[in-house]
Amino acid sequence: RAVIRVQSVKWETKGNVGYIRITAFNEQTQIGLDKAMDDIDQKLGAKLEGYVLDLRNNPGGLLDQAVSVSSTFLDAGKEIVSTRARHKEDDQGFTARGGDKAHGKPLVVLINGGSASASEIVAGALQDHHRAVLVGTKSFGKGSVQTIIPVSGGGAMRLTTARYYTPSGRSIQALGIEPDIAVQPAKLEKVSTGPDLHEADLKGALQNDTVKAN
Repeated sequence: RAVIRVQSVKWETKGNVGYIRITAFNEQTQIGLDKAMDDIDQKLGAKLEGYVLDLRNNPGGLLDQAVSVSSTFLDAGKEIVSTRARHKEDDQGFTARGGDKAHGKPLVVLINGGSASASEIVAGALQDHHRAVLVGTKSFGKGSVQTIIPVSGGGAMRLTTARYYTPSGRSIQALGIEPDIAVQPAKLEKVSTGPDLHEADLKGALQNDTVKAN
């Protein structure tokens, strides 16, 4: 049996903009993001104008990867997310490290109702620090922290132990992240154009000479 590593990052260029889609936050996400940005930089070079980070329908995943992805676009030392538990001594805070690898280039983040948990952490951090413009629809609103607690008999219990908060102190839980620019998904529908009239319907219209009459 082979170990299959899910590639959670895909990229392409659209004009002079680098488009990066992250489908989940797993062990390979930061590695994939670094490679995507390097490949985009090699392809566009000095023509690179900015990035689009697509987090639509991304259900989340690993917290450390969300922190790492946020760090990719933030200056070192800036707060990314904090967790608050029942007891203050259990509270935690996470800050950016390494510096902005995009060198301040414009950044747009796409979110929708399927963007949850780690996706909302990234979107909230970039929005609060005015590092990105969020476009789309309100995110899912999953801002709770679960802890796995072993129990006797070889089992385990998953217990909600804390909440996530963005750098400005907003709770993600149930409210989600509101985009800066709301854009609803496109809807394809049949448009009524009036009577379905064609040349053949007109009185005295010439017959098509390549089709034999029945």
